[in-house]
Order: sequence, then C-alpha cells, then structure tokens
Amino acid sequence: MHGSLSRALLLHTTFAVAVCSSGLGQSRELTLTPAIVEAGAPELIRVEAPHADSVRGEWLGHKIAFFKLHNGTWAALAGVDVEAPVGPSTLHIAAIGHDLNNKIDKTVEIHAAHYRTGTLSVAPKFVEPGPDALKVIEEESKVKAKVFGESAKEPLWAGNFRAPVAAQPTDSFGTRRMFNKKLASIHKGADFRAAMGTPVHAANSGVVVLARPLYYEGNCVIIDHGMGLFTLSMHFSRIDVHEGQHVKKGDQLGLSGATGRVTGPHLHWAVRWEGAYLDPLKLLKLNLNEAP
Repeated sequence: MHGSLSRALLLHTTFAVAVCSSGLGQSRELTLTPAIVEAGAPELIRVEAPHADSVRGEWLGHKIAFFKLHNGTWAALAGVDVEAPVGPSTLHIAAIGHDLNNKIDKTVEIHAAHYRTGTLSVAPKFVEPGPDALKVIEEESKVKAKVFGESAKEPLWAGNFRAPVAAQPTDSFGTRRMFNKKLASIHKGADFRAAMGTPVHAANSGVVVLARPLYYEGNCVIIDHGMGLFTLSMHFSRIDVHEGQHVKKGDQLGLSGATGRVTGPHLHWAVRWEGAYLDPLKLLKLNLNEAP
C-alpha cells in the first residue's frame, strides 16, 4: 500500500542506534526532515525497523503513530507547535515485534522561529463578545473538541500537500496579533490573498469532519487526513462540501470570502496535528510524494 521514501530524504540528519535484540538487525536509523527543527514546523520522521510489527512514539506530550512503507521503513508526519518552548526535547520511539521491544531516545533541539507582531482593526464583537456570543463560542468549542478528538487510524493523505488556492500566501503564520490594540491571539495559520469567490481546494485527500459557519472562523471546512492530522479552511463565502464527505486532493471545497473575524476577503488555512498548530507553508515544502 505504501511506497518508499524519496532518496532525497536520506540527505537529512541521520543517526544509528545499536539494538539489543537480533530481531531488528545490528542498527536502526531514525531521520527527521527537516533536520533543523523549529517551533511551528511539521516533521517527517522515518525509522528503519525491518522486523517490527509496529512502531510508536511520543514527543512533547503527543503520541506519534507510524505507518509502514517498505523494506522495514516506518514513517510518521508529526510536528512542533508554534508555541512550543525552544531548547532540548526528547523524542521517544519504540519498535514492537515478536519477543522484542526496542527503544530509541533522541534529543531534539527545538529552535526559535522568529515571528512578528501585527495590528488589526475588527468589529468590537470579535474582541469582546457579548453574553449571547460567548454561549455560541462555548458550544462551538465543544463541537471542535469532538471533531479533533477522533481521527482515522491510517493516513488518508497521499503524496505532497498542495496549496488550497491559486493565490499568494503571506508570512502571517505565528504573528502575534493585536486586535483593536489588545493582544488577542497568535495567528496559527497562513493567510492567502484570495479575492471574494476564489475556488478553494482540498490540499490532500481525507474526510470532511466539519462544514458549517462558526463565530470566529466564519464558514469553515475541516478535513481529517488521518492519524491526528487536520487542515482547516476558514472565511468561505460558500461551502460546497458536507460533513462526512470523502474528498480527494484538488476537490473544490467552496469559495473564499470574508465571513467571521476578518478585515477583508481572504483564505485562512491552518494545519493541526495532535493539537499542535504547524506552519502550513512549511508543510507544502515537504517532499512526501512517495510516502505513503
């Protein structure tokens, strides 16, 4: 089912660890791509464990589920949240098989990604919501928590992720945003300069798990790509898909707009893995064409 990873990935930092059990051979390789890990970055983790029946991991409090490629190669698409602390972290990997349980503990240095501060003016209701609006926001938070709490157990995505619109992206990910002169949030997505009515497409295959209007997000579509990975598209003027629908890479999700907390028409596109928000533009740069 799964293809091999590109040979280009092997150019990135690799280390070998001697193992106690002969079941995995004399060494096992673990590779992170990109090799320099920054806060907010998606990471492709690759493990050589030819005799393992399963591989699992844990990093920064998040569970990592691996899928098998070929020749004993296992891979996972994971990442570091934009608000993760910089400095050393420990990546735990366990290869499980018949009469074996071998582990790797890898120290991974997380580097700071330098984000700017921006100032925006929006309607006051989006900075200080009234009592009725707060009730709506609370209910929507429960809906989103339920959506993010369930994900397909296998990767639904295939190959590289594509930009959702034919429009220029900004470097807005990670920006500390001041709304009406008050620090309100960290921008956890990429904004694309999409004019009103620009077609928005699925960046990869998956299942639509939310397609409805929300208070801050406006008309919003969330896709589950499997194994804890989701993409979120916001501020649509029109939604063309429904919840539960399977979509393929390139399928139209709707039209861009200016609904929710916005200053004008654009597309906000976010990537979330196991609760961590990752830089979407960095995901687009990862070579995933042969995995899975």
